[in-house]
Amino acid sequence: MKLAGGYNVSIKGRPSNDVEVLPEPQVLQLPLQSRFLNFSNVRVEEGQHVRLGEVLAKDPDHFAIPLLAPRAGTVRLAAAENHIVLEDVSRADHEPYDSFEETEHIPENLGSVGIKRYKLLQLGAWQFFRNAETGGPVDPFGTPTAVIVSTVHFEPYVARGDVQMQKRLRAFTRGLEHLQTLLEYQQIYLALPEVHSSLALKVRDMIRGYAWAKPVGIPFRYPFDSPALLVRRLGLKPTAENPVWALPTEGVLALDRALTLSQPCTVRIVAVGGPAVRKPVHVKAMPGYPLKDLLAGRLVDGPTRTLAGGALTGGEVTETQLGLDTECQGLTVLQESTRRELFGFMRPGSDRRSYSKCFLSSLRGQFWESYTTALRGEGRPCIACGECMSVCPARISPSIIHKYLYQDELEQAQRLRVDLCVECGLCSYVCPSKIDLRAEFIDSKQDIERELQTQEPSE
Repeated sequence: MKLAGGYNVSIKGRPSNDVEVLPEPQVLQLPLQSRFLNFSNVRVEEGQHVRLGEVLAKDPDHFAIPLLAPRAGTVRLAAAENHIVLEDVSRADHEPYDSFEETEHIPENLGSVGIKRYKLLQLGAWQFFRNAETGGPVDPFGTPTAVIVSTVHFEPYVARGDVQMQKRLRAFTRGLEHLQTLLEYQQIYLALPEVHSSLALKVRDMIRGYAWAKPVGIPFRYPFDSPALLVRRLGLKPTAENPVWALPTEGVLALDRALTLSQPCTVRIVAVGGPAVRKPVHVKAMPGYPLKDLLAGRLVDGPTRTLAGGALTGGEVTETQLGLDTECQGLTVLQESTRRELFGFMRPGSDRRSYSKCFLSSLRGQFWESYTTALRGEGRPCIACGECMSVCPARISPSIIHKYLYQDELEQAQRLRVDLCVECGLCSYVCPSKIDLRAEFIDSKQDIERELQTQEPSE
């Protein structure tokens, strides 16, 4: 597949390569819900003392993926709605892994491979294994068509693979070797940026000679790092029963920690960035770390809005979420616009970037834009400018699909392959009419999936 579209958004507040180790928290506030996971099966009681790595809850809808205690502490279930709160937090010894606990349901045909996969599930590493096309969790006892390991993240304010890999290159390579033992004959594709960095060269050198690992160069352009795009580019043919697995850098490191050290995976490297952050940085934090403490002293004065995830695909962190969730890869903080700007949508300026090059900034070279929550104008009908088509990496027709969806013609949207949308958000970003095409397409794909599931089999 030939890559098309894409666009690199230049926004202020990119996190530096430094990794800051946060101080130990006095309390942990673990959300029971994140983007894909819902830990509704709570396995602890009020006032119970838990050890590091002990199971607090499980997601019954996604292969019983566990929510592990990042630290030892005392459980408080009523302290915050939809959270498990740990008080009296300490770095006590972790819960020892029992390789014979509850393993009777492992398929016999998997043998030692099944035992390893179950170990990854119990130690919190399996939550990093995702369906390359949907982003959702995959069956730990399933069979993939192939595995894509991505070392790159091009979206602004998402933790970068090279930062996560700093001083852990050997652990990353060892994790790849462990990954190969979980498979039969399936190929592992290692996505590397097409840049001449010392780290990329070292990774290529370390996997040289591994027939099961094939490096794939990724042009430095968002969202060419998308696993869904890579599936098509590589010509892979996944099915519902045999999907392509996707694994990020941090997932490979978690795999190594679980299988080499038999230790739970409870700490992550998260990006904290955005125009409203004084000193953007990567932090080493754990799920449940209080967001109030994590962001304290880091933000500019005035009202702000925090997103969980990147600038283009992140979702707003509501006031009800108190701690870092288990899937968060970055926190994006924007300045909140509190008043309307007169004719803001048409005022030229040297500090504003426009994909259509209609502002004075088109005369400037590369610069970092100060991004806010302002729309710079109100929503308007589609003007068929075609800019969404030019940036779309999936090579679909967002403006035409939008018009069909506006008329509730879901079948026509399906015919135009809205299912190929990789949800990168570029169409929404460049749209001069301020139409949130990304959200529209996500909803339509869900509607189509529900209709397909409820359809009766044809006679």
